[in-house]
Amino acid sequence: MLRNTRFLPSFTDDFFGKDFMADVFDSSVNKTIPEVNVIENAEAFKIEVAAPGLDKKDFKIDVNNNVLTISSEKEAKNVDEKEKFIRREFSYSSFQRSFSLPESVDQDKINAKHKDGILMVEIPKRDEAKEKPKREIKIS
Repeated sequence: MLRNTRFLPSFTDDFFGKDFMADVFDSSVNKTIPEVNVIENAEAFKIEVAAPGLDKKDFKIDVNNNVLTISSEKEAKNVDEKEKFIRREFSYSSFQRSFSLPESVDQDKINAKHKDGILMVEIPKRDEAKEKPKREIKIS
């Protein structure tokens, strides 16, 4: 299906925004950027974030000025005790991904689930933006 970009821009154009490549090539030492899938269907947009090892309590999701931000900060402390010797290793990891939301979404109905290392964010479309079924117009 071809889209007329003047009237119906591609969701990925609006969704990733101009800073998408900056996120991909971020060189911060302690930052890891998880892979994401962005899916569109007739009812909603969905973002799937692959984040194994993180629990739902490790995530923060915000919407501000049509920008959805998914972030996580996690500090892991490992203690190894052997023969009166204590060794501590601190590990800190964080990431942040931001997505520009198109005007066609209903920001008040965004919801998220976490299962098996995947964070799933569903962004419903407004009723007026949902695809309508094809219908034939009868000529009188």
